[in-house]
Amino acid sequence: MLVETLPPGDDGNMDTGHDSPRAEPPGAGALSSPSPAENHRDGALRTFVASRQGVLAIAAALAIVVHLVLRALTDPGASVTGEWLTRAPLIAVVVVGGIPLIVEVLRAAVRSAGGADMLAAVSIVTAVALSEWLVAAIIVLMLSGGEALEAAASRRASATLDALARRRPAIAHRLRGSSPAEGVDELHADEVLVDDLLLVLPHELCPVDGEVVDGDGAMDESYLTGEPYVVPKSPGSQVLSGAVNGDAALTIRAEALAADSRYAQIVGVLRDAEEHRPPMRRLADRLGAWYTVVALALGVLGWAISGDPTRFLAVVVVATPCPLLIGVPVAIIGAISLAAKRGIIIRNPAMLEDVGRVETVMFDKTGTLTYGRPVLTEIVARPGTDSNDVLAAAAAVEVYSRHPLAQAVVDAAARRDLATPPLSSVTEKPGAGLVGEVDGRLLRLTNRRGLAEVDPEAIDLLPESEAGMESIVLIDDRYAATLRFRDEPRATAGDFVAHLPRLHGVTRMMIISGDREAEVRRLADKVGISEVYGGVSPEGKLAIVRERTAAGPTLFLGDGINDAPAMTAATAGVAFGATSDVTSEAADAVVLDSSLERLDDLLHIGRRMRRIALQSALGGMAASTVGMVLAVFGLLSPLAGAIAQEVIDVLAILNSARVVMAPPKLSDFDR
Repeated sequence: MLVETLPPGDDGNMDTGHDSPRAEPPGAGALSSPSPAENHRDGALRTFVASRQGVLAIAAALAIVVHLVLRALTDPGASVTGEWLTRAPLIAVVVVGGIPLIVEVLRAAVRSAGGADMLAAVSIVTAVALSEWLVAAIIVLMLSGGEALEAAASRRASATLDALARRRPAIAHRLRGSSPAEGVDELHADEVLVDDLLLVLPHELCPVDGEVVDGDGAMDESYLTGEPYVVPKSPGSQVLSGAVNGDAALTIRAEALAADSRYAQIVGVLRDAEEHRPPMRRLADRLGAWYTVVALALGVLGWAISGDPTRFLAVVVVATPCPLLIGVPVAIIGAISLAAKRGIIIRNPAMLEDVGRVETVMFDKTGTLTYGRPVLTEIVARPGTDSNDVLAAAAAVEVYSRHPLAQAVVDAAARRDLATPPLSSVTEKPGAGLVGEVDGRLLRLTNRRGLAEVDPEAIDLLPESEAGMESIVLIDDRYAATLRFRDEPRATAGDFVAHLPRLHGVTRMMIISGDREAEVRRLADKVGISEVYGGVSPEGKLAIVRERTAAGPTLFLGDGINDAPAMTAATAGVAFGATSDVTSEAADAVVLDSSLERLDDLLHIGRRMRRIALQSALGGMAASTVGMVLAVFGLLSPLAGAIAQEVIDVLAILNSARVVMAPPKLSDFDR
């Protein structure tokens, strides 16, 4: 038997069963939805504007603008009444919005160690006591705006479950008898009972878990299982709720209620992951906790030394934590903008504070370390058969097929510069494979079951089954060759895996996949990862990620619905591509062009953002501390302290704004 191995092309991965063309991806037709970028932009904006903090932030900004305009139009020597008129917008927003904010901050301080928000609340009160209404309004704007942005980011939990609900199988077609000819009733999937006979129409979501009782076709289960297959289905095959049917209608027998089916289980796992997400303390809170204590202690010390409460007011004014409340958010906004220019959508800004210091990187296999498409890697030809002749003939037929393996065959023939022979006819029927007349010969592309029906004596000539996919080629109804397809790694996968510990301090890497363990281990050996978990369910992925995240910062990289719970539990969850709105909603960031190079950019953007944010925050706090010490000893009045703090704020903001300006070389990963 002639065995020939083809060098992998630029594409990698495998699909399944050459009995049916690829099913339409979830989200097609009536299930279509906006792109992840559009969902993020519109959803976050709606959440910001609709939230109470968002309304308050907008009102504070408008009040400040109105105040500045009125002050510019008012004669400096105007009456006291005129002066109060210019302050009226500020007073209104501080009284109406500032008091509830202060109450919320105090409540939060009781539950935690406090932070920058606590000092901001003290600063509002102090500014009002000093009649510094503009300062008070600015602090209200900073505080409410930060909370609104945080609320917009935290919408991810409900949005992910909403996305799952939108994709949830809703319609089922129940047979009135034992066949569709006796009539079909349309009902909601929740009304399906165990043992009901259901007709699953072409390109329809399978409503419940069950078993095929009639029909030959295929279903795309990759969004549920993580395996990159369009799985052949025939009587006796198991089907999963949420899988997308192919071109052929299938009759199935329900084996579970919709509430107990696989799709519902994934929803339950994700809900559990969202509800038990570990709390994340912001960088500003971690720094602000001790800074608040220092500022208040110095203020009390100044008051005690002098007996003058003005000393306390001066200290608190100069201590206003603008470098924390503004400097860090400005750095984050700059990082979001820089990431977007590189095709990375940041859905949860808080992840930027930790993504650059992750210790463990966990990969799903399909579509992350691989391309998610099949590549022809081997031809096992019958003795005396020319493999190039078989490949050229198969490519002539596959040009007219939409099956996921078809393009892999065509590409392999093109890489060999093989001329395809003339084609007279071609047919493709579910369960019958692909049949065509090529240069006067009948060529049939099928599977082992199809070979047994046409040329049973050739069964002994077949090579042993291996992990991956295969297609059987018959010429004039006689076995000619077996085409083998593999899930090949990305061209840069091995280099990227080696790059992470060397230049990013990653101490542990693992592959966690729903694919078969043998196939996962094969990929892991190729890219240089030793820790492998194959055949893992979404529940299993979640448990592994939780365990590792409890030990240190983690990053999980995936692209399917089954990855959503794990993404939610990781310190940073990153989705590759816009394959599913569910995955995109669950992820902290979405890499739109599915490249490991862009992931490296994200790691560097996060690390650089954190470094610059710390420069702004610590530098501003250090300068403020010097000012506070001067105020303690009466060397800095409240007015001078306010001016000094404004200078410190401007410098901190200007430094943070550097984040948006990309350095000449952002990434250190050599392509």
